[in-house]
Amino acid sequence: MSLPPEELVYGVHPVEAVLDDDPSSLREVWVAARGARAARLADRIEAAGLAVRRCDRATLDRLAPGARHQGVVARVRRRAAVDWPSVLDAVERAGRESGAGGPPPLLLVLDQVQDPRNLGACVRSAGAAGATAVAVPRRRAGGLTAAVRRTAAGGAERVPVVEVANLARALRDLAARGVTVAGADPDAPRPAWNADLGGPLALVLGAEEGGLRRLTREHCDHLVAIPMTAGGASLNVSVAAGILLYEALRQRRTPSPS
Repeated sequence: MSLPPEELVYGVHPVEAVLDDDPSSLREVWVAARGARAARLADRIEAAGLAVRRCDRATLDRLAPGARHQGVVARVRRRAAVDWPSVLDAVERAGRESGAGGPPPLLLVLDQVQDPRNLGACVRSAGAAGATAVAVPRRRAGGLTAAVRRTAAGGAERVPVVEVANLARALRDLAARGVTVAGADPDAPRPAWNADLGGPLALVLGAEEGGLRRLTREHCDHLVAIPMTAGGASLNVSVAAGILLYEALRQRRTPSPS
């Protein structure tokens, strides 16, 4: 079944991201009559030549029931879905450009992460880290819903999020293009900062409860851990994703001149 051509986006940062990325996709915008942050965003939207509907918060609550909309709801044209071949093209392009000094490809692969807040936070970190793409399985994973967009705080506009039919096959595709596949496992003997995360890389993290599935684990080149102090609680998947993404960035950083 095809997706509807439009969708709701709510929250200040997600709507700002749509305005920055593709203002022509904004179809209707409702803004609460009160609220400084929402008012500033409304001014920006109007300055771009787009209309804003001022309304009370009860109207916004009806438009986005149960959502923390921060006084802003927008109806936007749905972006064209990113397909896996396009991501592989971007990986190959980044690989070629890295030979001329550009950053090598960096992907975040999430194995059955279903909680929208965790998925959104992962996408937010990936966007901030300049990742090439975020890949999720088509089944048993949270999609790019309005709740995910809100938690991503604009990250969904900066980094492609692609759904793949077969995660193991997708990891093989990346390996065939020279991408190292590193799986996160709290029991792995090697800490992340002792592993080579500086080249073309796909970081693979598992679901909130079960971690990496067996088949996913078998398609990883190696496993890395984020060491914990004795008795420490396990890390949330979005926190772990942020740590590993920025460890990869640290290793890619150009050394400072002495």
